[in-house]
Amino acid sequence: MQLDLETTIQEERTFTQAEFGAFAKLSGDDNPIHVDPEFSARTRFGRTVAHGMFLYSVVCGVISRHFPGAVQLSQSLMFPAPTYADEPMTISVKMLGQSGNEAQLLTEMKNHEGTVTFTGEAVILL
Repeated sequence: MQLDLETTIQEERTFTQAEFGAFAKLSGDDNPIHVDPEFSARTRFGRTVAHGMFLYSVVCGVISRHFPGAVQLSQSLMFPAPTYADEPMTISVKMLGQSGNEAQLLTEMKNHEGTVTFTGEAVILL
């Protein structure tokens, strides 16, 4: 698959508290910062925040939908700001380069104010 280096895929998504709770149940990570609004209100975040691995799984899903059959070889992850429930988010995947069957991707998530809440790079085998 030959892709243009200017290719950027974007998807919009608004996460819900119910999704945070469902991910906590599936993963076993029931840290109150993710699932307890009363507890979270007393933290520096002021409300519940998404699990980092939940965000990663959503980004992984975007990659899978747009690169059918691709195998993810690596993904670096950083969470420079919190991702909250009920906030519109933009997920983007941008081609950084391709060498043979491997493609390097920039993965990001931004809130409606343009603040990056998830960033990293992925390498996929096409």
